[in-house]
Amino acid sequence: MSRNPRYPNELASPARRRATLALASLPLLGIPAFSRAAGPATAAVNTTGLAVTDTEVTVGQLHSATGTMAISETGSIQAERLAIEQINAAGGILGRQIKIIQEDGASDWPTFAEKARKLLVSDKVATVFGCWTSASRKAVLPVFEKENGLLYYPTFYEGLEQSKNVFYTGQEATQQILASLNWLHEEKKAKTFYLVGSDYIWPRTSNKIARKHIENVLKGEVVGEEYYPLGHTQFGSLINKIKLKKPDVVFADVVGGSNVSFYKQLKAAGVTADKQKLLTLSVTEDELLGIGGENAEGFYSCMKYFQSLDNPNNKKFVAAFKAKYGPNAVIGDVTQAAYLGPWLWKMAVEKAGSFDVDKVVAAAPGQEFKEAPEGYVKVDPNHHLWSRTRVGQIRKDGQFDVVFETKDLIKPDPFPKGYQ
Repeated sequence: MSRNPRYPNELASPARRRATLALASLPLLGIPAFSRAAGPATAAVNTTGLAVTDTEVTVGQLHSATGTMAISETGSIQAERLAIEQINAAGGILGRQIKIIQEDGASDWPTFAEKARKLLVSDKVATVFGCWTSASRKAVLPVFEKENGLLYYPTFYEGLEQSKNVFYTGQEATQQILASLNWLHEEKKAKTFYLVGSDYIWPRTSNKIARKHIENVLKGEVVGEEYYPLGHTQFGSLINKIKLKKPDVVFADVVGGSNVSFYKQLKAAGVTADKQKLLTLSVTEDELLGIGGENAEGFYSCMKYFQSLDNPNNKKFVAAFKAKYGPNAVIGDVTQAAYLGPWLWKMAVEKAGSFDVDKVVAAAPGQEFKEAPEGYVKVDPNHHLWSRTRVGQIRKDGQFDVVFETKDLIKPDPFPKGYQ
């Protein structure tokens, strides 16, 4: 395992690091040479001065290709590019090929805001696929609302937000936090919980919601709550506290490269799944590529998607992803949610018959994407997706066995009563 020279405390696998650096230096996506039928006149589909020509429409990608969050966000970059490549190969959108301008948020929230402004004001992109952390999303939100831009945000998050200018393709709190706590309480008889997170808005707000649910609904007890800076690598003191408190469950929302140190140190200290239940909201197959499945085997993760899902849509998606990025590439929850963004945007643009943001936004509610790798999703008027919740158990090979799945899609509720 090597360290990122720009961020000496960050651990990342060589394969992931190479993929990240390669993606950061990719040129704009090329346009296939074969001819296509002309789309509607540009003047008819672009009345607000966006970067749309007779043959192209330009979009932005804004993720961390470098820094501590690159371990998580590289998969989003890859998935969005795969979707755009597939859309272009099928004829593009309204007769136009999609061109990408990629910017690197570099795991730094002010940089995200600066790059968002560039994409919307200077480049005049028709939409942006981007962000991962809630801190980066909160940093760019005022820019998107001021400039009337459009953002497709792929990460599970704490909820308590709804914007005309954002579509949230990951889960919100009721679909992940509350559902996972209910499962732990009902299936694992958990009553005591130790909350552990990275120190920024998503973990703190998520754990605030979790605490309310544990204490007020489940009538359980939070026996500890700790937060650590992004990129933190020394968890010995925390692990000693966990051993002392002996909670039924460690409920973890540590993000990015810190996960590598956290899970390796847990195992080294003998805190393994046969002795301690742990459920994470933030470890997917992408993170396990750096952590190593053997260092987290038997722990649980609550997501809406796992690479191991057995359905025809997912089999096609996994095959296409591996064909593009190599047989050892892995796909996590946020990677899949990022893949949904370009397709949902395409559907809304074509329904609206326009790239104009206001028209696209008006056309989106009620969209059904039946080819989603997770199985099926629907866009709610609140700009979140109806989806299923799943719990997976980590395998030694870095994949998950799905041990729980909701029967029905869960309606998104970003402002749940009693949790604000």
